[in-house]
Amino acid sequence: MRYVSQTINCLAVAMLSLILSPSHCPADGPADNAVENVRRVPKLGIEVPEADRVELQASLDSLATKIEQLHRSRGSTGCVPDVQIFHRAVDQALRFQEFFDAKEIPIAKQLLAMGHQRADDLKIGRLPWLREKGLVVRGYLSKLDQTVQPYGVVIPDEYDYYDGNTGNAAQLRHRCDIWFHGRGETLSELNFIHQRLQNKGEYTPAGTFVLHPYGRYCNANKFAGEVDTFEVLEHASKSYRFNHTRIAVRGFSMGGAACWQFAVHYPAKWFAANPGAGFSETPDFLKVFQNETLAPTWYEEKLWRMYDCTGYAANLAFLPTIAYSGDMDKQKQAADIMEVALKQEGLPLQHVIGPMTGHKIHPDSKLEIEKTLSRWERLGTPTEMGSPLKADGWETVDQFVTYTLRYDQSRCITILGMDEHWEQARVVVQQKDSAVRIRTQNVSEFQLAGKVPALNGRFTIEIDGQPITASNPRLQGLVIGAGLVFRKTDGKWTQLAGKILPEGLSKRHGLQGPIDDAFMDAFVFVKPSSPGVSPEIDAWVKAEFEHAVEHWRRHFRGDVRVMLDTEITKYDMQRFNIVVWGDPKSNEVLTVMQEQLPIHWQLADNTLQVGETTYDAATHLPLLIFPNPLAPNKYVVLNSSFTFREYDYLNNARQTPKLPDWAIVDVRTPANSRFPGKIVDANFFDEVWQLKPAK
Repeated sequence: MRYVSQTINCLAVAMLSLILSPSHCPADGPADNAVENVRRVPKLGIEVPEADRVELQASLDSLATKIEQLHRSRGSTGCVPDVQIFHRAVDQALRFQEFFDAKEIPIAKQLLAMGHQRADDLKIGRLPWLREKGLVVRGYLSKLDQTVQPYGVVIPDEYDYYDGNTGNAAQLRHRCDIWFHGRGETLSELNFIHQRLQNKGEYTPAGTFVLHPYGRYCNANKFAGEVDTFEVLEHASKSYRFNHTRIAVRGFSMGGAACWQFAVHYPAKWFAANPGAGFSETPDFLKVFQNETLAPTWYEEKLWRMYDCTGYAANLAFLPTIAYSGDMDKQKQAADIMEVALKQEGLPLQHVIGPMTGHKIHPDSKLEIEKTLSRWERLGTPTEMGSPLKADGWETVDQFVTYTLRYDQSRCITILGMDEHWEQARVVVQQKDSAVRIRTQNVSEFQLAGKVPALNGRFTIEIDGQPITASNPRLQGLVIGAGLVFRKTDGKWTQLAGKILPEGLSKRHGLQGPIDDAFMDAFVFVKPSSPGVSPEIDAWVKAEFEHAVEHWRRHFRGDVRVMLDTEITKYDMQRFNIVVWGDPKSNEVLTVMQEQLPIHWQLADNTLQVGETTYDAATHLPLLIFPNPLAPNKYVVLNSSFTFREYDYLNNARQTPKLPDWAIVDVRTPANSRFPGKIVDANFFDEVWQLKPAK
């Protein structure tokens, strides 16, 4: 169903639409479609006057000393990140010229004063900010790169710190909304923290915690920004008591895009979703909003499926979702295209439309949305609300679709294996009286857990028309506790005793590629210590290594761990995804493992072998991701950081993987804002990490 907040005078809307110029829309514009002329994101800021610079640096140095002392003490060291966020915010702005306005200089001084106060309080065991109501900023140490990251939280006035209710987190009375912020190219840590101390945000429902992830800057909460959201949620849940069955995802503009992707990729984690504007997929949005002429490679187009929400629309069957758009906002396109995708799945979209409204939330629409979310909160979990899909007496208990094992789980279903990545995989579980039938597509293994009908310890499930007598010793009533695991071999389904990994390598959750996936967990760059096979290769490796370090800081607001090839140990490899730069001649790690990789150097004749194709190793390098032969539960990546570049910073919908599992780059072509050089070949590995036949 579609909802309009109030009756609209259609003629007035039409006339207003005509006079509303494109410059009033928050579009990046055709100027940002020129690859050869890409503006810097974030832009360079102003020069800080010398007196202010000296004052800020002195305060930073003093605060750094206090932080070091706190680390050495035995006190509340777990709260040191709550101090560090102020130091890092000002330090980054001062060191990298990221004061964007003179007004930010006194703000920096205020934030440093807050940091000093927290440090002094923490030193004597006082933590007053852990008992505050309203706007609070916190910090945590990210697993990705051990940098401190900030987030904001709005503590409801109704919250009682001294309640003493330490029961199950799902039984607590306070709801929690996660709010994803909009695009802000000058949203440095300094500006974000200041904003979170001054502005409660679009919504502050009564009795509700509101978490504001920084999201690692301006990336629509993708990749490291996606990890940030879950790290924020985990950190906040240790300090505040809120109901884990009443967590909603919400956002507007770029935050609306983030909301769409968290809703469809993690549908079982939230009781509701409320995306506003934003984008929900890549190609149509860039054509409509950006006026961009697209010419993707075949693998880039396939990789759009990582974040394009339209292909995952079926996952909203059990997640109540209320979208919002202004009727004159170009970004209404996001909800419109999702409505089409949902209709194809037999599902409606509740879409509130603000009348005579551009890129903002209409006040009447706010009231309508809040009433709806409050009603859903009272009704209960999606499971308790019942199934929206019934036909011929069969009721859909759960369904889940995905294109990658990075996103693998719904309420009852976990997809453990696929026939082929980046094609849609689907599992649908239906019941009719005491019968259960399951339909799969492009799935080789899955787990069923949660509520399914069963009469005793042994029961029959039909999978793709094949009856299977299943058993579960932990069966209690209608609830399957440990879960049932089924694997398909030669087209026939069988039940396994549990999650049993296939022999040899296989793609599985967290170990499925593409290259960008390595940067969603802890990683370390492994720098070569010797000259490589040619000066051309060495120059490229040096330039791309430095580019990767700089842009991890600039775009994902972190500091890369760096180790020399002579320093890294097997213990490090068990802890980190390792990103190895160079070739077997320059990097000792590659010398050890290269024979176990699917792409080989033949140093005797200075060639690079990819299947039956040979390249000149003096001018070509592989970029790839693969299970680390020395630590098979972690990745090894060769010669690459995240694969989108400066051109893609200009519109968040462009920020998708640009390379698959492996690629060969000709370093004789200079890197630009889109590519690290000339990509002469690229492909995915198959489901057991072997080379596919050449396309």
